[in-house]
Amino acid sequence: MSIFNFLTLVGGLALFLYGMNVMGEGLTKASGGKLERILEKLTSNPIKAVLLGAGVTAVIQSSSATTVMVVGFVNSGIMRLSQAVGVIMGANIGTTITSWLLSLTAISSDNFFIQLCKPSSFSPVLAAIGIVYLMFCKNERRRDLGQVFLGFAVLMTGMETMSAAVKPLADVPEFTSILTMFSHPILGLLAGTILTAIIQSSSASVGILQALCVTDAISFGTALPIIMGQNIGTCVTALISSAGASKNARRAALIHLYFNVVGTTLFMIVFYSINQFVHFEFLSQSATAAGIAVIHTTFNVLATLVLLPFGKVLEKMAMMTIRDNEQVETVSEFQALDDRFLSTPAYALEQAMQVTNRMCEICKTGLLRAFDLIVGKYDETSEQEIEALEQKVDNYEDKLGTYLVKLSKYELSQQDSQKISILLHSIGDIERMSDHSVELARSAKEISDKGLEFSESARKEMLVFSDALRDIVTRTSQVFETEDIGLAETVEPLEQVIDDLNAQIKQNHVERLKNGECTIEMGFVLSDISTCYERIADHCSNLAVCQIQVHKGEYDTHEYLQGVKRKSEEFDRQKDKFAAAYHLA
Repeated sequence: MSIFNFLTLVGGLALFLYGMNVMGEGLTKASGGKLERILEKLTSNPIKAVLLGAGVTAVIQSSSATTVMVVGFVNSGIMRLSQAVGVIMGANIGTTITSWLLSLTAISSDNFFIQLCKPSSFSPVLAAIGIVYLMFCKNERRRDLGQVFLGFAVLMTGMETMSAAVKPLADVPEFTSILTMFSHPILGLLAGTILTAIIQSSSASVGILQALCVTDAISFGTALPIIMGQNIGTCVTALISSAGASKNARRAALIHLYFNVVGTTLFMIVFYSINQFVHFEFLSQSATAAGIAVIHTTFNVLATLVLLPFGKVLEKMAMMTIRDNEQVETVSEFQALDDRFLSTPAYALEQAMQVTNRMCEICKTGLLRAFDLIVGKYDETSEQEIEALEQKVDNYEDKLGTYLVKLSKYELSQQDSQKISILLHSIGDIERMSDHSVELARSAKEISDKGLEFSESARKEMLVFSDALRDIVTRTSQVFETEDIGLAETVEPLEQVIDDLNAQIKQNHVERLKNGECTIEMGFVLSDISTCYERIADHCSNLAVCQIQVHKGEYDTHEYLQGVKRKSEEFDRQKDKFAAAYHLA
């Protein structure tokens, strides 16, 4: 083998691994986080969990990615440890689809239709379609599909290049002697484990093994233990990702390891014991790409069938390895913002949106209590609770902001990138609303400490004003929770009514000052309160518009608001309705 063959082999391997990575990313983006949501919700039944794990892994082409995702689910409390067992087993089955795709490279026939199934025949067509989609299509789904096609074409080109580069090794005795060494089950097992642990992909390591088949120097006896080791080596990714996670998350990674170790041990003991008596003839035959795919699939299916009834045993083994102690492990409110989800940006974004919903609900609670203090009786305990809620909202803003900035660095669709930008603005609006709840509580304290009182007419106006604020805050919170766009479109008309109320109340206060019905000192406090109310309404409007923009895919806030106010009869109708509901006597 010359230096040029070696360089070709390295280049082919690079193309192969890069193509696998590109195809996996494209498939993940095309799924838009839907596969992960399915996993999250439909894993209560063990058999269903296995099928889902297999299906998701077959689509995203990576058992490691699926298992890391499961570790994240368990860490964030979305999935129980018992539910994770079936998904992990299914992931091992799903990953075998790659070996079947790669086995197509070995097809040889003069039949035209069979030749069409050969990757060298259809990969160029997929590459051409893919590059057209990527360069000329604006639709995100088609661009993602283009990335999948190109990734697959590069993957297959790398496979063909590797196969061509190693073919001359068939005539090199030293190469044959090295491979013969791996015929020993233990050495083959170690070789497969180490190779897969290094490249962190069993699909890739199986592909490399399939490429070496063209030398005819690898027998099934050599390939079988290497394949067994590859299943163990792929556990490294999940084990690494579980570092620093909760106990159950680390246990999920251990279940993945124990499943493969126990399955491999049982398979090899039974297989080689039978071989002592039967002497399987195929072990001495030269391995083929299709044969390796058969072994890979057979092992994973059999291991799942045998060990699925013993899922509880695997779970118990993991719990015995990582034991509970007297110290109760605290569950963080922010476990949904798990860095493991960042590898699936669409799903990570959805998790961030759910945490933002909780942040909005906490802010709403603080605001409603603050309104009670303004129009009711001041209570020091309530003020302290409002301040505690505001601190909590600040913490949410910090955690969410950090997570969203991390997420923005990943490869995102244009729509998801815009959603992140809007979400960053939204958490800023929520945080500032929470600040206003503290300001309102302090205004209520000032009224109480100084013995100030609203005049009767001012008190009635503030009751109406506060009711309008309760309405807009509750609507906005509900919009965030339900993504009800129809409800979101009612927030801006109500905000306009609140602006009018603010102006009218300030004007009425000036009249009361002239008539001696109100004091200047109370006027300062009233001005602070009404300003807070108006700004809270403004932030509610921003949040509602953000939800409308995300839904419609339009991201110019100013243009949207101007358009609504200028030509919407529905806007005018809604505004008139709110004006009648919140009318000052």
